Amino acid sequence: MSETTNAGEKHVAVLAFPFGSHAAPLLSLVSRIAATAPNVYFSFFCTSNSNNSVFSNEGLNNIKPYDVYDGLPEGYTCSFNNPIEPVMLFLKAMPENYKSVMEVAVRERRREISCIMSDAFFGFAGKMAEEIDVNWVPLWTAGPRSLLVHVDTDKMFFLIAGSEDQTLEIIPGFSSSMRAVDLPEGVITNISTPFSMMLHNMGLMLPHATAVAINSYEEIDLEIVNILKQRFHEFLNVGPFLLTCPQTICSDEHGCLEWLDKHKADSVAYISFGSVITLPHPEQAALAEALEASGFPFLWSLRSFEESLPKGFIERTRTQGKIVPWAPQMLVLGHRSVGVFVTHCGWNSVLESAIAGVPMICRPFFGDQKLNMRTVEASWGIGVGIEGGVFTKDGIVKALEQTLSSEQGKEMREKAEAFNESALAAAAGDGSSTKDFNTLVKLVTS
Repeated sequence: MSETTNAGEKHVAVLAFPFGSHAAPLLSLVSRIAATAPNVYFSFFCTSNSNNSVFSNEGLNNIKPYDVYDGLPEGYTCSFNNPIEPVMLFLKAMPENYKSVMEVAVRERRREISCIMSDAFFGFAGKMAEEIDVNWVPLWTAGPRSLLVHVDTDKMFFLIAGSEDQTLEIIPGFSSSMRAVDLPEGVITNISTPFSMMLHNMGLMLPHATAVAINSYEEIDLEIVNILKQRFHEFLNVGPFLLTCPQTICSDEHGCLEWLDKHKADSVAYISFGSVITLPHPEQAALAEALEASGFPFLWSLRSFEESLPKGFIERTRTQGKIVPWAPQMLVLGHRSVGVFVTHCGWNSVLESAIAGVPMICRPFFGDQKLNMRTVEASWGIGVGIEGGVFTKDGIVKALEQTLSSEQGKEMREKAEAFNESALAAAAGDGSSTKDFNTLVKLVTS
């Protein structure tokens, strides 16, 4: 790639995707590998905003961040009405923005690249690895079912023939309760957008990777995992990261746990839609009205709420609920009083809720979230989708009663507890995730 370097010394290039919950899990996995291989150097490539967000001052000495160009013109201001625009501009800058900074890292480290790790989105990273004859190990940060969908996109497009109402029992591992409309964007619709084209290229490239790693564990969806093992040279379940990788200790600055201590077991609804999604104002108002009408205690992680909550809602529910701008989610889900998680069904949230043994009320928005909802509801039986796909007062009250005060909700909690047991077993010293991680270390550092 550049001038000759110190022979025999390893230098792993790590290419991260800077949007959503992508860069942090990849850095978490790299940190775990780096801790086991202190003589291997890791160069972590992402935008400056993302690097500033995910790196702390206590990082390992053998991991160094490098900033890549974010594709934004000088003086650019993101329009509130078009939050996807920065993503599109970034995609246009790839892969040249990575290549140029990788050359800088090679010169600074005085070591050629010996392996490329990347977000699975980056099919071009496989081409780069092929050009310099090194291993390519991508990380899929979502679930195994959505990964299979993207790898088999061409086959699914042929089977489904563009019909969103087509049921999916024709696909191994899927059931008649799943429909084509539940598939991520770009599988049977919107296939010509830059983002969808990136995902399609990813699906074509991943079978050529040295190994594909995933933030999951084998036992969570064994039938799908076994199918994926047939698609890849190596399919390595090295999660769930909340159990297997270094975790930042979260403070409880808003007193969530102290408030939860005052409530009965399995009685509280915890509501959060992650760091990206903002509920449409009508749905936020409907959710508030439903919480008040249901009488169930609630803890709501809500970044901004003054404009969209019903007038007087906060005062009227002061003894019933608690609204905070941020909550330590894993600690909250692990608290005995939390009985249901109202969520957007992002993979990290699904994993955290399942492993905590907490049923879910699912309101998905985009990407893999609908498919995650169907998995939670139809395959695992540990949650419900919201009636009609959007929040209404009556639909939310029904879902809260179903999960918090019915026999079906009790059965969901019992099923969810089994996920905790299987995840702990996978992350143990002789567990399936630990064995796959040891294989991953060898592929990345040898």
